[in-house]
Amino acid sequence: MNRSTQSTNIKEAINALLDKGLTDKQDIYTKVVEDLGVPRPTVRRVARDLRNELLQKIQILQSEVPRPGYFGNKDAESVTA
Repeated sequence: MNRSTQSTNIKEAINALLDKGLTDKQDIYTKVVEDLGVPRPTVRRVARDLRNELLQKIQILQSEVPRPGYFGNKDAESVTA
């Protein structure tokens, strides 16, 4: 199995365990190691990559996008004056 396929399988396994309600990181790592037969350091590396990818997506979704004609909490007169 090549590295990208292995990483994809590990990410899918981690997500499946999270969806099942597992919340303990060590339990998730152990279960993935047992189920897929991959080394624990590999699972930890892929979990780190997954965490970083999700954090980037969260930052994008949390970012403020300026909208034309919208001034947030400021009223339009104080901005244009």
